Amino acid sequence: MHKRQYLIALILLLALLLSACGSAAAPAAKPAEPSEGESAEEVFVGEKLPDEAYEAVDYTLFPSPEGGYVGDVMPFVTDDGELELYYLYDTDHNGQGYHPIWKYSTKDLCGYEDHGMMLNFGQMSDPDPALGTGSVLKDPDGLYHLFYTGHTSLGNGGQGTECVMHASSTDRENWVKDGVLFEAPEGYSSVDFRDPEVFWVERDHCYWLLIAAHEETLGGVVLKYTSTDLKNWELIGPIFAPLKQFMCECPDLFCIGDTWYLTYSWDCVTYYAMSDSMDGPFVAPRDNILDGKGLTEGNGFIFYAAKTAEIDGNVYLCGWLGRMGMSSDSGMYQWAGSVMNHQLVQREDKTLGVKAPDTYADYFTMDKIVPAAALRGNVEINGSNISLTAEEGDYALADMGTRPATMTLECDVTFDDGGRVGFAFGGSDSDETFTALCLDGRENLLHYEGYEIMDLDVYDPMAVTKFDFSRGGTHHVKLVCENEIVVLYVDDIKALSSRITHSVDGAHIGVFAYGCSADFDNISMKIPA
Repeated sequence: MHKRQYLIALILLLALLLSACGSAAAPAAKPAEPSEGESAEEVFVGEKLPDEAYEAVDYTLFPSPEGGYVGDVMPFVTDDGELELYYLYDTDHNGQGYHPIWKYSTKDLCGYEDHGMMLNFGQMSDPDPALGTGSVLKDPDGLYHLFYTGHTSLGNGGQGTECVMHASSTDRENWVKDGVLFEAPEGYSSVDFRDPEVFWVERDHCYWLLIAAHEETLGGVVLKYTSTDLKNWELIGPIFAPLKQFMCECPDLFCIGDTWYLTYSWDCVTYYAMSDSMDGPFVAPRDNILDGKGLTEGNGFIFYAAKTAEIDGNVYLCGWLGRMGMSSDSGMYQWAGSVMNHQLVQREDKTLGVKAPDTYADYFTMDKIVPAAALRGNVEINGSNISLTAEEGDYALADMGTRPATMTLECDVTFDDGGRVGFAFGGSDSDETFTALCLDGRENLLHYEGYEIMDLDVYDPMAVTKFDFSRGGTHHVKLVCENEIVVLYVDDIKALSSRITHSVDGAHIGVFAYGCSADFDNISMKIPA
């Protein structure tokens, strides 16, 4: 080879290597069309990364049954540490009878076996043409008990709309109904009396039964009953009355360390209260919501009816993410949807936080290279770190390529006080718009509702959870994605579970900063092997 040819080849090789190192340098930017009031020099848009092939995956983390949806769950942990999730099976075409109890089982929360129907609803003449939430336990003789709610619009033979019922089994697969145990006591609504939670209390040498009830003066309460034989029950009285909700559905009582916690649900939200004693009094902390809620009460079931299960010393909060509403990405989720489990974290002040289950680390084991390209505004890319700066009313955006159908992404995020930053979804050849999953330092919220980034100042958020960004500092963020389900965890404190249809079918994922400066450091992505 001649010397001149050798030099030309060397220059071409170096150019090729530099262009391939998207994580080391941003591509050249080109001017965007300026919006009103901007000059052509104020906004720059770079070349986006090319689309990659996309294929949806089976739901292994967040399942729902074929042809139906997961309603209220009733967790039970077997002697060998397997988690069984009994749940109310819902459909889009419920008849006069509805909500039979079905079951999933899982060894690791990363794959589920569908066991089908465990208990069917009754005839219209029975007390249970519709079934409601309950609980499962094993007695000392090895017999399994399923306590559940019977619901009938016919009034249960004059006894009321709802009652506590019982079924039993020797193998947890074949259940026999044993009839009605009791109805609402005098002074409490016979229409709203449901969700029995039964467990053994060694200290008292008896079983406790907690149930959601309604009293005209107190509103929603959690009533306590006791029994020594699981047949005859004595009413003790209210153990919790927050004086805020009409009902305290799906109550659950559990202990971490020396602190007792009571979870309950209403207004499309799962709440919790805490106490130094299992007898109470239970007091709700200032912020007692661990996942999302509607900005106004009752406008979307984001994470609901959660109860707990303890496995190998870890406590999991097991609930469901509602199915999509009338419009996609609105946050207006309907009742029942997909399994959703968080791992609980007890913080230094004894309040609770949530994080992704530790078992996910054994599922997402393969590192995926995360490319990056400056797409809009002032963007600096240095290996696995991205820095963005945007003026008030504008945003900077870095593209990280087509989002895998299932993945986790972790990074450390630092941004200006009052700024808005987060993850952007979109930007494919078929849809160039980007919507924003937002860490909102201005409103101290996490939120997503399908708005484009530039609309963050135009519309109020719909699907939100509070988060105190006023303390500043760096926040550790984790995304868990499976098809359209995207769960955002921040600092092992809060989660925001969402269905983001704008993130699938080849959509890209990116990071953005709106009206502030932000650093996304130590970005890493993992996919299943």
